Amino acid sequence: MKILYLTILSVFFCQLSLAQLTVRNDAYIFATDIEVYVEDDVNLTETNSTFYLRDEAQLIQGPGNTGNSGVGKLSVYQEGTVNQYAYNYWASPVGNVDANSTGNRAFTPNKNIYDVVDLTNSNLAGYSTTGYNGTSSPLNIEDYWIWTYNPGTNYSDWDYVGESGTVDAGYGFTMKGTDAGNQQYDFRGKPNEGEILVDIEPGQETLIGNPYPSALDAALLIHDPANSGLLETATLYYWEQDQSIASHNLTAYSGGYASYTITDATLGNFGTFTPATFKTYNADGTINTISGTPSSSIKEARRFIPIGQGFMIKGNPAAPSNSHLLISDSHRVFYRESAANSEFFRTAQQTESPTTNQDDQYTVDGLTIVPADFKRFRLNIDFNETYTRQLLQNFHNTATPNEDYGLESRMYESLNSDAYWPQNTKKLVAQANAYDLNLAIPVVLNLNNQQLIRFRIFDVQNFDNNQPIYIHDKVNDTYVNLQSQNFEINLPAGNYTDRFEVVFVEANTLSTDEFADNNFNVIQNNNTSELVVLNPKKLDIENIKLYDVSGKIIFNKIIKNNNERLSYSTKNLSDGVYLVQTTLSNSNTTTKKVIVANKK
Repeated sequence: MKILYLTILSVFFCQLSLAQLTVRNDAYIFATDIEVYVEDDVNLTETNSTFYLRDEAQLIQGPGNTGNSGVGKLSVYQEGTVNQYAYNYWASPVGNVDANSTGNRAFTPNKNIYDVVDLTNSNLAGYSTTGYNGTSSPLNIEDYWIWTYNPGTNYSDWDYVGESGTVDAGYGFTMKGTDAGNQQYDFRGKPNEGEILVDIEPGQETLIGNPYPSALDAALLIHDPANSGLLETATLYYWEQDQSIASHNLTAYSGGYASYTITDATLGNFGTFTPATFKTYNADGTINTISGTPSSSIKEARRFIPIGQGFMIKGNPAAPSNSHLLISDSHRVFYRESAANSEFFRTAQQTESPTTNQDDQYTVDGLTIVPADFKRFRLNIDFNETYTRQLLQNFHNTATPNEDYGLESRMYESLNSDAYWPQNTKKLVAQANAYDLNLAIPVVLNLNNQQLIRFRIFDVQNFDNNQPIYIHDKVNDTYVNLQSQNFEINLPAGNYTDRFEVVFVEANTLSTDEFADNNFNVIQNNNTSELVVLNPKKLDIENIKLYDVSGKIIFNKIIKNNNERLSYSTKNLSDGVYLVQTTLSNSNTTTKKVIVANKK
């Protein structure tokens, strides 16, 4: 067994693996840009025993260790990303060292947050401020803004922590920033480890976060069998606030929650993110009747949750009462925050190439590129030129009409004028379907006043370039291909639950009677392996298109004649379901489903 007793050691190579780590007396370990893996426990024995993690170094501990101990401190940095008027959501990687006990200890702000002096020296942060504003030099945190939420459903369920309150390992807390904006904090204390349980109640929210001095893999957290069914649509919610508003008054706040979920390994561990749509608040914490502004940042949550990051979760309404979400050493990974697939929910540019083989690929807009067997698009719905609700559609053959864990996200809170994908009684911002050209995907609009609504499409992936994506207004029976133009409409106040839908082919509403009256028909003759078009009344046919069920165009025949019978060989087609779209010279269109089953 490798047990390392340290006097003074600086570590700069890429990985250090130990069975056990003990630092005694005035000794320290200084780790720079590496993974320090300890199979068992870390013992920082005396008060001056110190373990420094610098330049993205991280501590990983093996599952089932006996528990950290000692009254020395681990030190790790993290930067806030907001000004003195806005909140970051945090989770501490360390607890206090008031006693030498085995196991995690609660985080206490005035015992665990330090003001950085140099690489090894820091002073405890101060809490003397003016006008509720935090300051950077020296670091003074306004303790009035430090709160936790565990669990609850109302604004009154926020619990005050202040400078001397405590937050148990695994739970998150709010803290406003300073006049520096990107304020650096030194978290010093006993490093958290082991299995950590946080409370889950059906339909209620809990503020939690990454409790370790290492990255946390959202895929392993969400898809751990112990957590199956506990989270509402397997989604993590990240708070974002409009920092252009220089006020502490609640009625001036403008903010909202972005959503993030991720598939399991069988589907490739790819993420689904939708940005926050900002809202404003009343004095009692309820949403104001005047909606806020959209998020204008490029913030995006990603798979690997960095040190210190806090976020909200919602308990599955069907989960048992008094349940607990498991956060475990088995969910920890070494992943640099500067790499492509991790962010402290901020806008900083990535400065380093990916460091593992677990990275998503991203578009030039910073959005996840889905695997080849998926399709995706985002629908941006603009409300009166004021804000935008973004809705996302995932398509995969495993998707079902019910909840698809890791592919869908419910709306955290709806605005007074808003839009969503309906699913039974649920309101979704991200939805999954098995792709079919005949799909009709409803979009619900709730409007509290008359306003201009604009539909725009964005981030279209793995669709055929010629495949239309229509917004269908069922009242006016109009189809607008969002691939080529936006759709705008002025609507009075009301709830539009059955007016708008996204479709991929135009319905036969205008053409059914004409085709039927003229005995027009399309059949698949599997005995002769032919697709046959019967046109006894000699209608003028413009073109015939054949699609497979994924929407791929198999052929596009320009006809421009009125022959009574047309036939096309299907010998080279794979067995399966196809759609035949016939368009006449007067633009009337019909779509027929056929089944190809070639003779063997």
